[in-house]
Amino acid sequence: MITIDYVCTMAAYNRWQNGSLYDAAATISDSERKRQRGAFFGSIHSTLSHLLWGDQIWMTRFTLAEPPTTGLVDSTETYPDWDDLVTARNARDDAITAWAMNLDPAWLEGDLTWTSAALNREFSQPVWKLVTHMFNHQTHHRGQIHAMLTAAGAKPDDTDLPFMPHS
Repeated sequence: MITIDYVCTMAAYNRWQNGSLYDAAATISDSERKRQRGAFFGSIHSTLSHLLWGDQIWMTRFTLAEPPTTGLVDSTETYPDWDDLVTARNARDDAITAWAMNLDPAWLEGDLTWTSAALNREFSQPVWKLVTHMFNHQTHHRGQIHAMLTAAGAKPDDTDLPFMPHS
């Protein structure tokens, strides 16, 4: 079982790490951000877009907010323009932070049933596991992005949770 403190800490970590990656990505050209680098989603930009899409789809399930306008297959192309991607990422991080700060602890103890469009079937899982998954998914893809940025000569911040500012 996770706690509200855990969710708030991970929301803060999400914001910190996204800020680091986006700041580092802003130091390289758009063509370098979109260059195919052999990662699962190809480029830095595509992986950032997919990561944002993943956050949007999970927050839709958690809050009943509007779903992303694209499906999983097109998740890497949801925001082809860098400035639009940055704006959407900042808005999503604001929403995740506000959501975390206003969670009801009892909600974390329940189950969530949703339909996966990618697998075309219904699932039901404990909420705490799904929230943990959302944060784990973020960390997984940010690690890929961090490696691609470093290889491109950009300098993202450290990723260690104990060194998060204001932790």
